[in-house]
Amino acid sequence: MTVIVTRDVPDRFRGFLASCALEIAPGVYTAPKMNVAVRERLWAVLTDWHRALKQGAVVMTWDDPAHPAGQRVATLGFPARELFEHDGIFLVRHERWTE
Repeated sequence: MTVIVTRDVPDRFRGFLASCALEIAPGVYTAPKMNVAVRERLWAVLTDWHRALKQGAVVMTWDDPAHPAGQRVATLGFPARELFEHDGIFLVRHERWTE
């Protein structure tokens, strides 16, 4: 299963993603059987567009049984939270609010 979440991206991202995955909620796309070649091509296109347009954020995750956590995560832009790997699992880090 491949899941792609977008935030504040131009319409071209949404149209492109809708051509190869199902939009199950606004900005959330899934593809249960996306093969490696399609996933890598999709990510290459999103990366090129993001570099050129410098707007929004994209997070993609997919299963990878060879990885200790059993999944991989790729990000573009500035997601609200930072994903990082620790001892084979993914954790989320965000800045602490202080007043």
